[in-house]
Amino acid sequence: MPAQKLYAGAKLREVRTRIGLTQKDFAAKLGVSLPYLNQMENNNRPVSTSVVLGLAREFGLDVTELGSGDTERLVSDMREAIADPIFAETAPPLSDLRLAASNAPALARAFLDLHRAYRQTHERLASLDEALGQDGRALQSPWEEVRDFFHYCDNYIDAVDRAAERFASQAEGDLVAHTEAVLGRMGITLRMAAGAGVRNYDREARILMLSPRAAPETQRFQLLHQYALLGQAQLLDATLDLARFQTDTAREIARIGMANYFAGAVLMPYTRFAEAARETRHDLEQLSILFGASIEQVAHRLSTLQRPGAKGVPFFFARVDQAGTVTKRHSATRLQFARYGSACPLWNVHSAFETPGRFLRQLAETPDGARYVILARDVSKTGGAWGTPTRRFAISLGCEVTHAPQLVYADGLDLDRDASFQPIGISCRICERAHCHQRAVPPLERRLTVNPDHRGTLPYDIAD
Repeated sequence: MPAQKLYAGAKLREVRTRIGLTQKDFAAKLGVSLPYLNQMENNNRPVSTSVVLGLAREFGLDVTELGSGDTERLVSDMREAIADPIFAETAPPLSDLRLAASNAPALARAFLDLHRAYRQTHERLASLDEALGQDGRALQSPWEEVRDFFHYCDNYIDAVDRAAERFASQAEGDLVAHTEAVLGRMGITLRMAAGAGVRNYDREARILMLSPRAAPETQRFQLLHQYALLGQAQLLDATLDLARFQTDTAREIARIGMANYFAGAVLMPYTRFAEAARETRHDLEQLSILFGASIEQVAHRLSTLQRPGAKGVPFFFARVDQAGTVTKRHSATRLQFARYGSACPLWNVHSAFETPGRFLRQLAETPDGARYVILARDVSKTGGAWGTPTRRFAISLGCEVTHAPQLVYADGLDLDRDASFQPIGISCRICERAHCHQRAVPPLERRLTVNPDHRGTLPYDIAD
């Protein structure tokens, strides 16, 4: 079977723009002619082996960046959008979606923005819910904008991650004492105070208050979060400037996300954490103890190990509430999460609420044939005192089955038997499986037939 040709014009242009070279200079560095580079950047020719080697040699590029990660995510998002009934008569084939994602990613994202605007307008008219559109405009919500920002940068922010690693290296083993000392030199006093929330910073008095009811790992995380907002403000602002968010609200939500990212990367510095993850075979409990972090923090950090040249196992990570709503999500794998509606009910993360404190394992297969080892665990959080509410969440962490030998949780599972893998989907509205016993709504892309004289698992039949 001949090797698959690599078309990566958008990525080539991105690399050239990032390092600030003209096409002429870039072509000279790679040892190719200017017309040849132009043809590759426009996907008229595949990227040659010599160019791939040149990118690694001249610019230290991790050649896996030329792969189809972003393309596959765009295709998955467009495919879900195309499933909307409005496209029933004009839906393009999958091959066209792949061409658009690889050759014109900016256009593909613009299409997704337009469809999102249409959906929001449609939902406002249908429900008369003012909360969906406070000012009457059909804009992507700030929360969704920030979510997509992290989604499309693989949940890895290189400058922030490396700055966090440098800060951690200066702590000489006592991270809390080091952070307190740095804040002290900035004129900030730390106090423990109940009733002020998990964290509260008084800007005028320059007093940082942390809740004594919070778990130690939460206190450490919030301490580092506040330092990031104050001590790394210039770095966060520079990163936010590059993101060019549409609203100030989105920018401020992203600032919180960046500070959270910094805090997690200090608690679990990239190089040391990645090495420990390999040595423990990604044992979340061992990593939690080694780095003084919560199970959720460790799982989330594993999903960010996407540094060029030093990538870890590509994981997906999600946090789900009891209603099935995905409140956090990231995927470095082919698995994508539903942008609208609840997650697949066959996903084991929903069962985690029934077994608090235990890890659940699942072998699963998605409609595209990809197979995964999936881990789920309840991570509910109490308020720390009698009468305070408990926040109920469960997390899911998974990777494709090809990485199973690197995952301690895959030990003892029968990976060679087809029947071991449970069929799961993204969401019912776009799932292709016609005979799923847990289907909640019909698939949008398929024709239905209804027979009043027959009732099977579903009150309708889905045409092939």
